[in-house]
Amino acid sequence: MIVTSNHTHTHAHRQTHTHMHLKPSHINYLSLSLSLSLSLSLSLSLSQYCVLFLSLSPFFLAIAVYFYLWIPDSSPSVLAAAIKAAPVISLALLVLSYKGGRSLLGVAGGLIFSASGDCCLIWPELFLHGMASFALAHLLYSLTFLSTRYSSLSPSSSLSYFFCLLLWLLGGGLYAYLFPFLQKTPDAAALTPGVGLYVALIVLMATLAVRTRRPLIMLGSLIFMTSDLTLALQTFKVTEPLEHGRHIVMTTYYLAQLLIALGDIKAAEGGDEFAKWKKS
Repeated sequence: MIVTSNHTHTHAHRQTHTHMHLKPSHINYLSLSLSLSLSLSLSLSLSQYCVLFLSLSPFFLAIAVYFYLWIPDSSPSVLAAAIKAAPVISLALLVLSYKGGRSLLGVAGGLIFSASGDCCLIWPELFLHGMASFALAHLLYSLTFLSTRYSSLSPSSSLSYFFCLLLWLLGGGLYAYLFPFLQKTPDAAALTPGVGLYVALIVLMATLAVRTRRPLIMLGSLIFMTSDLTLALQTFKVTEPLEHGRHIVMTTYYLAQLLIALGDIKAAEGGDEFAKWKKS
């Protein structure tokens, strides 16, 4: 979810927050996440839906704890890392549960790498490790979307090809626009090519998500790109930091991961894997 340096990451994320209560924006996010997870899962049978909804309760609880505590980025700690990564770890465990814990080479693995990236970004000196973790997450998502479980529900149309082309143009244009700002960072020699590779991987992931023609996966990947774009524009000083910039970044990030996880579960709808997961 990153395309930034920890040298600049603090401009968007390290704002001291002392609020120890749920803000309206926090409540709105929880309501939005809950509504989307409900409406986008209606195609499941009632029993499957009830099991899925109950299984998502750890995720929503972890989200509530994160926004309630809202630990400042200026206070890195193991506790802060655990609280930030907890929602995504809960999604990884959910996805693994219906696969019987057999494989991390898929969306579950991508979620775990994302959680690792969340932890790394707590400490500025681990920024490159965090960026590598998120890059691996996008790579695993991409490989998963190429599997037979994600075969397109209908033949690709000229519109989908055009949309994929737009994604690559957007990614290339964004990197070209960020390039002079990246050159001004202290670790430009490593950051400039690293961001370029990261942009290529997230656009590849979004392109393959569009190829699946699955609404949850497509929407999740596009929201992920939106989260990264919002973060990049602020932390590389392309725009002035938004008043609620960190709220926007984290809200879109968690929502994207939720949709991708739900999409992976729905990909097994009607199959033996889902039936075994429901019984467990």
